[in-house]
Amino acid sequence: MLSLAGNQFMPNPAFMELSPLTAISPIDGRYREQLTSLAPYFSEWGLIRYRVRVEIAYFFFLAEQKMFVLPMAVKKELEKLEANFGPEEAAAIKKIESITRHDVKAVEYFLKEELNKAGGGHLQEWIHFGLTSQDINHTAVPMSWKEAMIDVYQPALESLLKLILKQSRSRKEVPMLARTHGQPASPTRLGKEWKVFHERIAQQLLILSSLPHTGKFGGATGNFNAHHVSFPHKNWPKLADKFVKGLGLTRQQFTTQIEHYDVLAAHLDAIKRINTILIDFSRDCWTYISLEYFKQQTKAGEVGSSAMPHKVNPIDFENAEGNLGIANALLEHLSAKLPISRLQRDLTDSTVLRNIGVPLAHSLLAIQSMMKGMNKLLLNREKIEYDLNQNWAVVAEAIQTILRREQYAGAYEALKELTRGKEGITQKTLHAFIKRLPVKAGVKKELLSITPMNYTGVNPSF
Repeated sequence: MLSLAGNQFMPNPAFMELSPLTAISPIDGRYREQLTSLAPYFSEWGLIRYRVRVEIAYFFFLAEQKMFVLPMAVKKELEKLEANFGPEEAAAIKKIESITRHDVKAVEYFLKEELNKAGGGHLQEWIHFGLTSQDINHTAVPMSWKEAMIDVYQPALESLLKLILKQSRSRKEVPMLARTHGQPASPTRLGKEWKVFHERIAQQLLILSSLPHTGKFGGATGNFNAHHVSFPHKNWPKLADKFVKGLGLTRQQFTTQIEHYDVLAAHLDAIKRINTILIDFSRDCWTYISLEYFKQQTKAGEVGSSAMPHKVNPIDFENAEGNLGIANALLEHLSAKLPISRLQRDLTDSTVLRNIGVPLAHSLLAIQSMMKGMNKLLLNREKIEYDLNQNWAVVAEAIQTILRREQYAGAYEALKELTRGKEGITQKTLHAFIKRLPVKAGVKKELLSITPMNYTGVNPSF
C-alpha cells in the first residue's frame, strides 16, 4: 500500500522489488512478456554475456598465436563457462563492479578468478592483454546487435511481410474507391494497396540486410600501442582483423578509442525508415476501418470502451503507431549522437549505447501489434461497393481520356464542366452525357461499359 506522508506518497518497501508491476519502463513492465526474446541481447545480463564471449575468444586467440600454451582442460572449463553463462554469473560480475566501479574491469577480474579455479592461474595476465574497455564493448555490442537482427528483428519483419503479401493476394480482385487528398479518386484494388507497403518494406529490409556489421579493436587510442610495445615484430592490425572476423564482424581500420558508429547509425536509420513506412501503413489500416471497409473480429470478454458498449476500436494499429513514434524518436537521437565524440573519445556514448535495444523493443512491439490487428480485419464488401456506386464521377477521367484518344476537342473541359464540384453525379448522369456525344457507336459502347467497379487499371500478378 502507498501511505501519504508530508504531501508525498511513500512506497511500501515491498514495492521496491523489480517486477513487471514496478518497472519504470513499460518495455520491462507491461510489455515484458512480448519482448523477452530481446533480453539475451540487450539486457544487462546480455551485455555482460557478450563481453565474456569476447574476452574468452581473445584469450583463446592469443593461445592460437602461440603467445602461451593453453592446457586443454583449462580451455574446456572456459568453454563450459561461456556456454552456461547466466544471470548468476552476471550477478557475480556486478558484485565485483560494485568495488571496481568499472564494468569491463569487473569482467576481467571475474574471468581471472574463473581461470584460477580451472587451473590456469599462471595465465591470468593474458586475460584482457593490451586491451582497452572499448575493444571489448565495441565488439560485444556489434555482436549482440547483429545476432538480435538475425535472430529476432528480421524474422519478425519477414513474418509481417508474409502476412501483408498473403492478404494482398487474397484481396487482389477487390475493387475499391481510391482517395487522393482525402477525396474520391480513380478506383484501385485493395490487394494492390497492400502490395505497395509490401514492396516498400521489402526494399528497406534488403538495404538493412546488406549493411555490414563492424567493430573496433585497436587499443587505448586505436594504435595498438600496448600490443606493439610488448611484441613489436607482430603484425597486430592483421591479427586484429583476423580476430574480429572470427567474431563475425569487420574491423574498422583507423579509429580513436571507440568505433565510429557510422555503420551502426546506418542500421538505426534503416530501421527508422522501415518504421516510418509502418506508421504510414498503420494509419491507412486505421482509416480503412474508420471508413468501414473493414470490420474487426471481436473476442468474448473484451471491452472497447468503458462508457460505450458498442465500441470496437482499432487499438492494435494505434498501439503500433504510438510505439513506432517512440522508436523513431530514440533511433533519431542514437544515430545523430553516437557518431560524435570529442577528440579521441568522450563518455557520452556509453549510457546512450546501452539503450540501443529500447527502440528495437518498441519496433518489435509495433510489428506484433500490427500483425494482431491485421489478423482481426474482416472485409466489408458491401460498404466498399456502396462507396464505389456513390462516386460515379471518378470514371470521368476514363471518359475524357478515351475521347482525347478519339481527338474529341475539349474532352477534359467537357467532363470538368459536367462533374467538378457537382453533387449527385450518377450512372444515369454520365450515360446521358455519353449518349449525346457525337462519336461512333462503338466508342459510345466502350464508354458505357466503364463503371467504378471495373475502372481499376492494370492488375499485375503478385
